[in-house]
Amino acid sequence: MQRTYTLSDFDFALPAELIAQHPAPQRSASRLLDATGDAPADRVFRDLPQRLAPGDLLVFNDTRVIKARLYGAKATGGSVEALVERILPGHEVLAHLRASKSPRPGTVVRFAGTFDAEVLGRGGPDGGLFHLRFPDDPLVLLERHGHVPLPPYITHADTDEDERRYQTVFADKPGAVAAPTAALHFDDAVLQGLAQRGVRTANVTLHVGAGTFQPVRTENLAEHRMHTEWFEVPAATVQAIEATHATGGRVVSVGTTTLRALESAARGGALRAGCAETDIFITPGFEFRVVDLLITNFHLPKSTLMMLVSAFAGYERVMALYRHAIAQRYRFFSYGDAMFIEPPQP
Repeated sequence: MQRTYTLSDFDFALPAELIAQHPAPQRSASRLLDATGDAPADRVFRDLPQRLAPGDLLVFNDTRVIKARLYGAKATGGSVEALVERILPGHEVLAHLRASKSPRPGTVVRFAGTFDAEVLGRGGPDGGLFHLRFPDDPLVLLERHGHVPLPPYITHADTDEDERRYQTVFADKPGAVAAPTAALHFDDAVLQGLAQRGVRTANVTLHVGAGTFQPVRTENLAEHRMHTEWFEVPAATVQAIEATHATGGRVVSVGTTTLRALESAARGGALRAGCAETDIFITPGFEFRVVDLLITNFHLPKSTLMMLVSAFAGYERVMALYRHAIAQRYRFFSYGDAMFIEPPQP
């Protein structure tokens, strides 16, 4: 009989000093907790190619993080902080706004002391975002005047280091406001090692939203509603996955965002190419159709991502791995270390 899990089941005590505030000196020098064998093994991420077999397929999320955070002020002088969640047609965006008083439609906010944006009203799936009109291409204005949207648990202001390192080496399609962090560990040397090993790669795109950090507030998980994110699974990736499984290879998801895109595209049964919005909420008991192995960072207590990895690798196993990681002083969250996990063996 399937156990019913509650929010409290995914809580754990994490020493604050284990929350990584900066990346490792080199991407692939981060640690890798390898849980694909009988006992967890403490490795270095550059060891990954040797842990895979020729014919395996790594699937990456090729989204690019945009400089989504803006600082500005209303005509009254009140400060405004914006986090752009989504780019819309017509120079418009949906954004989270922080201000002493919520701006009304028609309010003009001057950002970076340089350009004016008009508040059109509220928007988004639940009306919780603000609909703004920029005077020019939002991507151009954000690149010029925005800041790297570091997660709330990273306490320093963004720097040149963050501009380089809070981005994967293969980032391509702009639109994310949070990095696909499991992929931050890959560098050219690891990618070359994978190719030499005979491991193939493919891409999906999922534009990670700020909702990835949204806390779950209900003890009953069935009452939680996920934020929506846009994703695309190309036909070439579907073909690569089908060919991999047909020849006995394994599909390795690089990160939870890649997994969410792939499993969302297979909700109807077969994996299908195309673009869509997903609000998939993966908790223990979920039936995985596509992904065989998962590379992922260590996640926040009580987060939807803790629930996802517990669904994938087994609740007791994941909680034991987290206890091991804390005891061995692994670094946690976006700039932290990674683990390599598989589903429970029958």
